[in-house]
Amino acid sequence: MTISKSKNGFFAIATTRTVAVRAVRVASVVGVVLAFLNHGDRLLSGHIDLATYLKIALTFLVPYCVSTYSSVLAVRESMQSVEGDRLPSKR
Repeated sequence: MTISKSKNGFFAIATTRTVAVRAVRVASVVGVVLAFLNHGDRLLSGHIDLATYLKIALTFLVPYCVSTYSSVLAVRESMQSVEGDRLPSKR
């Protein structure tokens, strides 16, 4: 993943392919687990209304957002570390 120095803003990093794919993978796994923990009784009984569908969607959105946020922070930290390594050392 290459991000130019001018594109190190949150949304520029968050919308890169690697960050988005990682977030979708995390949200898929964690979302399924949380959806069944939080709404399993309704899912198994088949009594699902619009409000439940919306809550399930939010159940997937939360881990997506958390994964994206943590990935952006990690990428920024990595970029700062690389930039710091390039600076001449002070003696």
